[in-house]
Amino acid sequence: MNKPTVVSTFAGCGGSSLGYRFAGFTELLATDWDKNSVETLKNNFPDTHIIQEDITKLTPEKIMEITGLKPGELTVLDGSPPCQGFSIAGARQINDPRNALFNSYIKLLNGLKPKAFVMENVPGMVMGKMKGVFNTIVEELKKTDYEVSIQICNSADYGVPQSRRRLFFVGIRKDFGKKFVFPTPTTPNHITCYQAVRDLVITEKLSYPGKSVTKKVLSVAREGQGGSTFNRGSYFSLKRASRFKPCQTITKTAVLYHWSEDRYLTIQELKRFSTFPDDFKFHGIHRQQWARIGNAVMPKMMEAIAKQIVVTLGKQC
Repeated sequence: MNKPTVVSTFAGCGGSSLGYRFAGFTELLATDWDKNSVETLKNNFPDTHIIQEDITKLTPEKIMEITGLKPGELTVLDGSPPCQGFSIAGARQINDPRNALFNSYIKLLNGLKPKAFVMENVPGMVMGKMKGVFNTIVEELKKTDYEVSIQICNSADYGVPQSRRRLFFVGIRKDFGKKFVFPTPTTPNHITCYQAVRDLVITEKLSYPGKSVTKKVLSVAREGQGGSTFNRGSYFSLKRASRFKPCQTITKTAVLYHWSEDRYLTIQELKRFSTFPDDFKFHGIHRQQWARIGNAVMPKMMEAIAKQIVVTLGKQC
């Protein structure tokens, strides 16, 4: 193949898949265990082999059988293990079984022996009691045949009109004798919410909060502020976007409102704030679509990482 190749595990709705596509990669296989995510992948990546699979049951041999690859031929193995156990938005349970799923990813890494790998998670992994889990992951990665670089990146620095900090592990196989250096920010002047949607024609039905007390809070909340300004209980996660800044981090359960209208942001707006194309087709009801975006890797940020891998590998890509 003339193009670099990628296999995506924990692929979700395809945010990372889009990033690799933007960077000129051919995605040979994408897999996730969630049915709604898999349906979304199938809606948008008809040329990619997509399977619904539990990663603990997925083997390097099965991947090579599907893709026709041999060990060492794949350019990038990509994966974003579920982050709920690490997230600062949750309780950060050190014994959360989802924290151990990276072991299954490493088994695939050791079996496929790709030229590079990308593993992504939340910055909460390096904070407080979870730092022990982070150190364990680092020690396990040191046992592999990869030179690993680690950095927290903000999607707003790479053309995404959303402030979303993510922790990246990028490894280059040691026999190449190269070390990955994270890309320089492409958009130091961040794209604001208004700039992202100023030409957007909203066609979906607008949704408004039903509780009168919520409307009362919204009536006094200023742009870019949240319910925590008024009440750290029921309205702690309520936030207004700001037309003058990138959108706040979109999470699976966040309650994000328009900056000047007392309504929820639309899926069309969330796609713009996350760099999903306008014609990207999410599957399911509104709540499911919001959740897919909240769990996604931002495509433009992954594009920057993927392009830098190509630069690092050079002709060996």
